[in-house]
Amino acid sequence: MLAIIALVLIFQNRTNTLKKEIGEFAIDDTTSVTKIYLADMSGKEVLLKKVSPGNWILNDSLKARNEAVRLLLSTMYRMAVQAPVSKTSYNNVISNLATNSVKVEVYTYSPAIRLSRAIKLFYRERLKKVYYVGTPTQDNLGTYMLLEGSDTPFIVYMPGLRGFISARFSANVNDWRDHTIFAKKPHQIKSIKIEFPSEPDESFRIEKSGRNNIAIYRLIDNQQITLFDTSLVVGFINGYRNIRFESLIERDAPINLDSILTSTPLHIITLVDTAGYVQEVKTYRRKNYDQVFDDDDNYYPYDVDRLYALLDNKRDFVLIQYFVFDPITRPLSFFLKRD
Repeated sequence: MLAIIALVLIFQNRTNTLKKEIGEFAIDDTTSVTKIYLADMSGKEVLLKKVSPGNWILNDSLKARNEAVRLLLSTMYRMAVQAPVSKTSYNNVISNLATNSVKVEVYTYSPAIRLSRAIKLFYRERLKKVYYVGTPTQDNLGTYMLLEGSDTPFIVYMPGLRGFISARFSANVNDWRDHTIFAKKPHQIKSIKIEFPSEPDESFRIEKSGRNNIAIYRLIDNQQITLFDTSLVVGFINGYRNIRFESLIERDAPINLDSILTSTPLHIITLVDTAGYVQEVKTYRRKNYDQVFDDDDNYYPYDVDRLYALLDNKRDFVLIQYFVFDPITRPLSFFLKRD
């Protein structure tokens, strides 16, 4: 009888533990999340901190890409357990998690004491969950995950998503960087200078004094232009409200970075805001890596959709799109009034 009772208690304990673990991955209240730490086995690490609702910083110094953080929080809220890992694949999964996973720490601002649903005391930031995110399953519809302190890995998925969620738990800093280059409203702009090194006659500078006073100067001789289309200039200035790059170029990317940066820039953009802050962006042509041909079957020497840009801190080399930058790099002739 004692042996039977012991077996029943062991079974109940294991069942309760399994049920608890099944519900331990998801975050039921993502609004309380204050900090997320991610680290992989290669030494990369990311720390995301909430500075205000909807706004996050990256590694204490960089602006985080808020839409990426929102996607991560949504994933943490919606992800669910599909099943424990089978006995036949257990050893392989555990071995893989030990060598190829991302450790995730989630911190929340929550009460230390809950007397009832309405009475909660001693709010503070505390470590809520710690788990390891591994590789996708063979069918790419789930992701292997393990709670810290547990010896039972699970297959975790997100209902409604035909794919795996492991890519959303990246420990690469560049995956979380904000992509904003310019975010200036017209009243925040003091001057904009556009240089075309290969076409100096098209280079110009726009200066604003007050809200409505706009002056344009041709850079080649510093001559003020008096006949220009005001509506086109106003639209041009408005274009600097939200300019973003497509992606960061890694320093170890398979391109000749030195050769690109020593070539003649396509544009040099210098924006000065009303607080005196100066931003400079240089753009460079990109080779036609996609092997695009025109309608006459002639090979384009350069990419017709994208180009490179060196941002004003001279540390970030990024990929940008002509579609985004063409409206804010108009030549001087574009604004001149014609008969």
